[in-house]
Amino acid sequence: MRLDALLARATERLARAGSSSPRLDAEVLLCHVLGVDRTWLYTWGDRPATLYSWARFEALVAARAAGQPVAYLTGERDFWGLSLATSRHTLIPRPDTETLVEVLLDLAVAPTGRLLDLGTGTGAIALAFASERPAWQAFGVDRVPEAVALAQANGRRLGIANAHFLLSDWFAALVGERYRLIAANPPYIDAQDPHLAQGDVRFEPSSALVAGDAGLADLRHIAEGALGHLEAGGWLVMEHGHDQAIAVRGLLEGCGYGAVASRRDLGGRERVTLGQRPWQR
Repeated sequence: MRLDALLARATERLARAGSSSPRLDAEVLLCHVLGVDRTWLYTWGDRPATLYSWARFEALVAARAAGQPVAYLTGERDFWGLSLATSRHTLIPRPDTETLVEVLLDLAVAPTGRLLDLGTGTGAIALAFASERPAWQAFGVDRVPEAVALAQANGRRLGIANAHFLLSDWFAALVGERYRLIAANPPYIDAQDPHLAQGDVRFEPSSALVAGDAGLADLRHIAEGALGHLEAGGWLVMEHGHDQAIAVRGLLEGCGYGAVASRRDLGGRERVTLGQRPWQR
């Protein structure tokens, strides 16, 4: 069967299975099987598929139709122009989180400094920031050893030498350390949220998604703990749910942060909230 016909059939199957982007999913999976980019696929779609590539592709399409995330099936996801290896031990990097990176870059006005990325996962935030600010040092921490190893491997493969990753449960291993910027995309979904039974999140680690206190427990813990690790005038920047901005602004203001504000994501929803540690405490 020709590659374009194979794609068309897979697209129909994924559409029936409820994929929100069936054609894109099919193209990404086929490119992964063939080891080519999508431009090649558009140019050479009239070529026949080998039996081996056909069988591999059909198996991946079946897994995607059953709900498996594309990023887990291919083992990679693009974020901020970086190709990141993924695993089932970490969240899949999402485009909305690029809003957090944009805020961090806007705040990184000094020629040098130190950034901390809490719950780094694949290392997406720390690596994206470090790639844009080579004179800064970015540190990513995670309490999951497999996540730390994955982030380290991503940094080595991408050649980003100013990003460093270590094992730590939030601030536990960072006694005495201070940073100009602290970033976090922590668990912020309430355990009763019906979206946990839908889409890709069904397959992602619940420990990286769910937090107590209606999703605010980890956001509160970070807001409180960051004050002891920020330089005077430093900034805390956190991603949160689209309906949590008011609550998170209240958390930061209650902890004594100044200049508290929220930023909107690609869909126009308040997704990131930031606050500045006072110059004097």
